[in-house]
Amino acid sequence: MEPIQWLSEQHPFLTYQCFSIPFAFLFYVLAKQGCLSLTYRYLFLASGGCILAVVTMGVYSLLLLISTVIFVLLVCSLSPERVHPWVFGLQMGWQTFWHLLIQYREYYLNEPTDSRLLLSVSSLMLLTQRVTSVSMDLQDGGRVILMTQCRVFLPLISYALNFTALLGGPLSSFDQFVNFVEQITISPPPQPLSVISYKGFQVLSLELARIYLTRLLRDNASSLSVSNNVLTNVLWIWGLAVVLRIRYYSHWKISECLNNAAGLGFRGMVREDSPNWRGLSDGDIWTTEMSCQVSEFARRWNGTTATWLRRLVFQRCKTAPLVMTFGFSIWWHGIHLGQFVGFLVWAAAVRADYQIHKYLKPKLTSTRRRLVRTCLCWLNTQMVMACVVIAIELRGTSSFRILGLTFTGVFPLVNLRVLCKTLT
Repeated sequence: MEPIQWLSEQHPFLTYQCFSIPFAFLFYVLAKQGCLSLTYRYLFLASGGCILAVVTMGVYSLLLLISTVIFVLLVCSLSPERVHPWVFGLQMGWQTFWHLLIQYREYYLNEPTDSRLLLSVSSLMLLTQRVTSVSMDLQDGGRVILMTQCRVFLPLISYALNFTALLGGPLSSFDQFVNFVEQITISPPPQPLSVISYKGFQVLSLELARIYLTRLLRDNASSLSVSNNVLTNVLWIWGLAVVLRIRYYSHWKISECLNNAAGLGFRGMVREDSPNWRGLSDGDIWTTEMSCQVSEFARRWNGTTATWLRRLVFQRCKTAPLVMTFGFSIWWHGIHLGQFVGFLVWAAAVRADYQIHKYLKPKLTSTRRRLVRTCLCWLNTQMVMACVVIAIELRGTSSFRILGLTFTGVFPLVNLRVLCKTLT
């Protein structure tokens, strides 16, 4: 039991997702063989989510259940054009209350926060994505508008509490979810065992790399000081940011496995013997980490959430949409000091990134210059994102002290300087 205990302590999200995969595959097998009617398919997914919530969150699972009940009542009682403001306002108000309560306990009472509460609030953030996605569909006049009757209680509840999406993304639309549940017996996706094994191996590789890098950083942490070599300090900070990001990549990949195990995410055949399981994905580590622009990194990082933020805020704001999008992201994530600074620095770096490439593009006439520009821009993206991730993850003033101690904070400051110069 020691490996299981270690995994649970190190990465509880990963543990719960791993144990959910067999139940997702059981749903796939039963649904494919016609053992589950449409009603029972919805019940299987919804009850699985309720059980998972109770087991992992205990009494705090009520946070999700209360939100779901309110969401369903609003959808079935209000006109489509009025649903979104009510769903958005009540859901964000409920989520913000618990975020502020956690901060009150941590910073004012100096009490450790219950891990079950943290898990429930994280799931509540994901639930916010799903319910606002439905409300925006209704407001925009999508297919959901035809289904706003009492008979959609079960599909809505199943979509909100679906156990394959309860603890992690990627975000799928309500239409995609309903279409999947309805069609799985008619045109079932191919058996997902091979893709589950492949992505499971990726998760294992990522976790082994994270363990190795963590040990390497721990062994060299004592040499981290102002008097030490600046390059060594910068490399240490970059390594720390990579370790923090690997946790996200592992979580996203195991979430993809869970969805694929149930049959979600299949998007047809690339070739006769090559199914495409990339229909639901929050990003690929290689394409994301090779981004040469901060703005490109922002679009690829946590892809379905980035798309959701773009639809919810960026496309709806006529004034300063970029700032408003990152500002809302601060609110959605919990309004910690480190998050406030990290996301605003990220927004400024994205804006500066546009100006830098607008200025450099006409001057890059040779292949050599383009290659140098690509390398420098990749380096800038990596170091800016290292500062952003550390500030957001450490949340408090300790992140600023580390970035200042190692001079790594110079990189976002240079981007801020470029932005200020272009605005004046």
